[in-house]
Amino acid sequence: MTSRTLDGPPGTLGLYGRAALGSVPLAGRLPFVAGGGGEMSDSELVLEDVSVDTERLAEYCRVCGFTMRDAIPATYPHILAFPLHMALMTQGDFPFPAVGLVHVQNRIEQRRPIEATEKLEIRVSAGELQPHPKGKTFALHTSVSSGGEEVWVSESTNLRRGKGSESASDSGPSFDPDLGAEAEWPLPGDLGRRYAGVAGDHNPIHLYGITAKAFGFPRQIAHGRWTKARCVAALEPRLPGAFEVEVAFKRPILLPSKVEFTSGEANGGISFGVRSARDGEPHLAGTAKPL
Repeated sequence: MTSRTLDGPPGTLGLYGRAALGSVPLAGRLPFVAGGGGEMSDSELVLEDVSVDTERLAEYCRVCGFTMRDAIPATYPHILAFPLHMALMTQGDFPFPAVGLVHVQNRIEQRRPIEATEKLEIRVSAGELQPHPKGKTFALHTSVSSGGEEVWVSESTNLRRGKGSESASDSGPSFDPDLGAEAEWPLPGDLGRRYAGVAGDHNPIHLYGITAKAFGFPRQIAHGRWTKARCVAALEPRLPGAFEVEVAFKRPILLPSKVEFTSGEANGGISFGVRSARDGEPHLAGTAKPL
């Protein structure tokens, strides 16, 4: 694996321009544009001495429903690592254009609470391609360390749609329709733009109806990472300092809409989900358990 340390976090707006270029026919043949096919990149990107911006953190907590504390929310390292994800997926040796990938699963291990004052090192790399019923998947691996101690890891599984494998299985937590609704969340039409403002994830499918329609959606959709973060915020009082939380994204949440949050005890942990308040169709299924 080839490791490269960045001087600072790259700007995600410019990287989205490069990501869109990879979707242009034949552009992937250019050596500096992602999307040329082939095997997964063996690059690792590293960012050192990362500090938490407390104003940005406070806005993230407001958008996602967390209470501001000395320790950052368990999902916040995703925000710190996202520029590295985009930088990795827009390198010329990355086989797919980033625009068009579908985030299908996500798993976090918080090995201990991370204080907002800590200096962090973040490492991001991509796993090998795996067969899927609807194409191929790969995981973006993220590691966060503090003072040489690995305190947080994550796997974000992305789907590249294409010819699938009949023998492959669609893994991840299953939605439990018998869980009771704990809360109803009305989600406004500008939720994607608000989350993008703090997360840096300006994927056009989340911003406006007209930009989402260009990618086949009837209107803008909520970020999967926002949905997971909102669930973890609701579960936070019941979670220990060290825990694992895994989710599978089942169906996009069209904005605006109303959804229900469900949860219940299961196998020494918590099973939870998000479903449509209108027809009960599942949007997210998850599990959380102590490490």
